[in-house]
Amino acid sequence: MSRHNPTPLAPLDTLLELKGGRALPLPARLARLYGSLRMPRAGARPHIISNFVTTLDGVVSLNVKGHASGGDISGFSVQDRMVMGLLRAIADVVIIGAGTLGADQHHIWTAEDIFPDLADEYRQLRTALGKHGPPLNVIVSGSGKVDLDLPVFASGKVPVLIVTTTAGAKRLRKHKASDAVEIRAVRSVGVMRASSIINQVRRVNAGKLILVEGGPQLLGDFYAEGVLDEQFLTLAPQIAGRQIDDRQYSLVMGQMFAPLSPVWGTLVDLRRGGSHLFLRYSFP
Repeated sequence: MSRHNPTPLAPLDTLLELKGGRALPLPARLARLYGSLRMPRAGARPHIISNFVTTLDGVVSLNVKGHASGGDISGFSVQDRMVMGLLRAIADVVIIGAGTLGADQHHIWTAEDIFPDLADEYRQLRTALGKHGPPLNVIVSGSGKVDLDLPVFASGKVPVLIVTTTAGAKRLRKHKASDAVEIRAVRSVGVMRASSIINQVRRVNAGKLILVEGGPQLLGDFYAEGVLDEQFLTLAPQIAGRQIDDRQYSLVMGQMFAPLSPVWGTLVDLRRGGSHLFLRYSFP
């Protein structure tokens, strides 16, 4: 397997930081590594953010067996994983699609799992924010064809919500699931709406910060409905290349916005770690 030599875990350089919201109480080591992290104050509706890593030519997944994870895109950057852990540490809910689950079947979507070296700091941060226990892991699967023996479901380490269709729920309920797993169905013709997913999430977890980690089609649905507030995006110094009509994924799949309805964001934060750029955009 070809790996880019990862950048050491050194502090990020803050190049741009727009002041707004409140500064979160990061433990000293996290504050040294990341800098200040500000988030909007809680409102009536949850604040929904996404986090992805992309190559310079816009590829977020090689979609090749054994090379479908974000690590192949970031060059296994420890700084990228540090930021992923930080965002999971402040989130009440982490949402992923069945494709993302399939690409990393042994993963659990917690801060500690993505970057164990900072597990204590992540837990300290959650405690300081009044968050008890890990974030709710939400798996979105229209078909309900997921393996309930995978660690995210069977380990009992995280509470899990599977959001699916009526047919998917019927399929899942034929199998024994852990007590930590809840199944909720939405009425859907075709793709499940992002707003319907959020409604089901809020019935289980009333937290104010939701993190969407993909995949690209699920993220596209959130953009299409205008419910995504911010995009955290790591720009990795890699050119992946693409064949005509290949199967590699870009940040958003299954939706077309430009030229009729382009979705424009505002750059609110920019940090550098070696040759990686860590960008943060807000969307109206």
